[in-house]
Amino acid sequence: MLDLIAAPLRKLGHLTINAVWRLGFACRFLVAILRGSGQSLLRPQLTIREVYFAGVMSLIIILVSGLFVGMVLGLQGYSTLAKFGSADALGAVVALALLRELGPVLAALLFASRAGSAMTAEIGLMKTTEQLDAMSVMAVDPIARVVAPRFWAGVISMPILAALFNVVGIFGGYLVGVVMIGLDVGTFWSQMQANVDLHFDVVNGLIKSLCFGVAVTLIAVFEGYDATPTASGVSAATTRTVVTSALVILALDFILTAFMF
Repeated sequence: MLDLIAAPLRKLGHLTINAVWRLGFACRFLVAILRGSGQSLLRPQLTIREVYFAGVMSLIIILVSGLFVGMVLGLQGYSTLAKFGSADALGAVVALALLRELGPVLAALLFASRAGSAMTAEIGLMKTTEQLDAMSVMAVDPIARVVAPRFWAGVISMPILAALFNVVGIFGGYLVGVVMIGLDVGTFWSQMQANVDLHFDVVNGLIKSLCFGVAVTLIAVFEGYDATPTASGVSAATTRTVVTSALVILALDFILTAFMF
């Protein structure tokens, strides 16, 4: 009977200790990235190349998703507001939903799925093929040369992608509300202008996306650097990046929303 109870407790304890160890290692890894970021500043072409890889290559999925999310918000918002006789406020509803919540969160989830998983797989493959070890042998710090430019590229790209997601989403709401349903175009934009606050809505949304960018990119590069140097290890690390990033984004969203709004 005691063995039946002790076995799950031992497993739980092992998982807890491993989680705490990985969290501590991730914090040390972040410090190492910040210490090695000087090379990214002295050689900006490294970071610019990674911005293209992480940001520009994610534009299509961000823009298309933002358009359809905005159109869905337009339809749902109109059907809800019409019940209360205030459909003219559709522009404000779409803009606030995107700027405060859906824009940063959905853009971060898409960024983690596309760019974050690619970063993990790339760094994990470099570890598997011993490229990182070769850099260390040649007195090149792999964190400064490989990890730091990718980290800063993700931090830079995420707020820009979230802003583009919001812009395209608002345009999608405009297409549904004005073009399809026939709301007055002046009312649509004036309601948005009257109800959206620059600091309270726009800036707070950008702060959210910046925090998501730091978290997602740190998880991606850490999982790639810590991956087991095998095909299955890189695959497992890529899966952990997507799953962990999604959970961290939602948890951070709750915490930031509690403080901001």
